[in-house]
Amino acid sequence: MNMPSKSDILAFDLTRPPSAFIDDPFPFYAAMLEHAPVLKQPDGSYILSRYEDLDAVYRDTERFSSDKKSTFGPKYGTDSLLFEHHTTSLVFNDPPLHTRVRKVMVGALNARAIAAMEPGLIATIDYLLDEMAGKDSVDLITDFASRIPIQIIGNLFDMPMEERGPLRDWSLAILSALEPSLTAEQEQRGNDAVRDFKAYLKDLVERRRARMGNPETDVLTRLILVEGDELSELELLQNCIFILNAGHETTTNLIGNSLAALQAFPVQKLALLKSPDLIHTAVDEFLRFLSPNQFGNRLTTCDVAFSGIKIPAGSNLHLCIGAANRDPAAFEYPNNLDLARKPNKHLAFAGGPHLCVGFQLARMEGRIAISRFLQRFPSYRLIDGARLEGRIRFRGYAALPAVLSTVAGEAA
Repeated sequence: MNMPSKSDILAFDLTRPPSAFIDDPFPFYAAMLEHAPVLKQPDGSYILSRYEDLDAVYRDTERFSSDKKSTFGPKYGTDSLLFEHHTTSLVFNDPPLHTRVRKVMVGALNARAIAAMEPGLIATIDYLLDEMAGKDSVDLITDFASRIPIQIIGNLFDMPMEERGPLRDWSLAILSALEPSLTAEQEQRGNDAVRDFKAYLKDLVERRRARMGNPETDVLTRLILVEGDELSELELLQNCIFILNAGHETTTNLIGNSLAALQAFPVQKLALLKSPDLIHTAVDEFLRFLSPNQFGNRLTTCDVAFSGIKIPAGSNLHLCIGAANRDPAAFEYPNNLDLARKPNKHLAFAGGPHLCVGFQLARMEGRIAISRFLQRFPSYRLIDGARLEGRIRFRGYAALPAVLSTVAGEAA
């Protein structure tokens, strides 16, 4: 579609976006960048879309808080399980909670630990590829992309294989409740998912306390055994939910979005097939071009100004990652997919002290999943039935049907 006009974008309401925005938000982002990089919303919040502004916000934890109690209270009700979860988890907190939990996670996801996961990741991916090989058609989300992070994160927590089935549905229900506006049904599903997820994890923690694992490889054991500033049971359970949700959503969307983008840009796909080592820069370009997480949030702790527009203390900021990663002031030809792009300092993993703690793991999962899929099925072809999740904050596919081929050119 054409870029919306200045008057259209000035009237844009993130809680009531047009259907065209859900299908393709990028023309709207371009209009924001050109006409309204600081866009006030009817509820008094602001959308920021410039790369430079988002980068500054992420780096400044004094003026821009991650604590969302004041906004989640009216949204969910302070006695709800969604409020309990989101106000206790790592991502929506400032120090000291953020510092305590992040320190544990950084130690668990160090370079050595991630490298040790690679053989298991390859085995998981190859197993899924073998399963798909004999089918007339597959769904690249349900048969492939969504199953990879569930197994990897399940391994991190040493969850029994037979107990991993509900994780994806719980995750989608909780994360869907982060949308700018909710139906009563969405809110209920989110609260139910937190309740069920929390009950499962409480039982898993009790079993783990009775028989501890290796803290070098078992994140749950590591979280239980943290010394000096132990997590309360509530903090432990809710941050386990956060870790599982965050790792599942970003990686599923990264893999699905990447395979869809390669279909839309055949020249880039051919370049990757001819030069497999290109995958190292390609993963970051997929993350920039179709960021799995399109929006973040911060709360101003004092009066601030961007582009000459004053924003009062206590204002909710919607950080439009999807727009910032297509900002022409930061990226040359931002609407082109360029798998060899360098440098590529995208904001798909946020930035500053809140830089995604699992970003290296997500990169590895994307790199191995995409490269091994292309080696096995170089001429895969998407078919009718692709369906986006239909969310604003996260961008990814609910369904991505395809036919596969092991011979280059066979299904082209």
